[in-house]
Amino acid sequence: MPAQRPSRLPLRPPLCAAALCAALLSPLTQAAEILVVTNSRHPVQATGDARLIELDQPARIEAELGAHLPADQLRGTALVQQRLNNGGIELQQRLGAAYQGVVDAWSLGVTTIPAVIVDHRYVVYGEPDVTKAVALIEAHRRTQP
Repeated sequence: MPAQRPSRLPLRPPLCAAALCAALLSPLTQAAEILVVTNSRHPVQATGDARLIELDQPARIEAELGAHLPADQLRGTALVQQRLNNGGIELQQRLGAAYQGVVDAWSLGVTTIPAVIVDHRYVVYGEPDVTKAVALIEAHRRTQP
């Protein structure tokens, strides 16, 4: 008796809906790394999967450190040093991450914001919705294997 081939079962409606949702959301799962480069004047709708780089973040942190300083330069310097010390490791990590983001954006050659970069290879400029930008990139990738 010859071996029977397995038959395909029709998808049930809940499974069809789940498959459709998975297909619509798949661009975010296919992208290995998503970077979003912007600043505080160009807000984006980012996803939890994306690394957000705000180019003005270092300046904003420095403005926090330099806020309400006295006119006396020595006292002002002492106050900034005190703020740096009080901020501790957390402040150092914030500053380091902020500057690293600027370096990463610069090394990728970002020229316009917002920019959505996938896998350090594909970029969409000007789209504030990260999901839409990633979908555009994934559609391009499917046509250009």
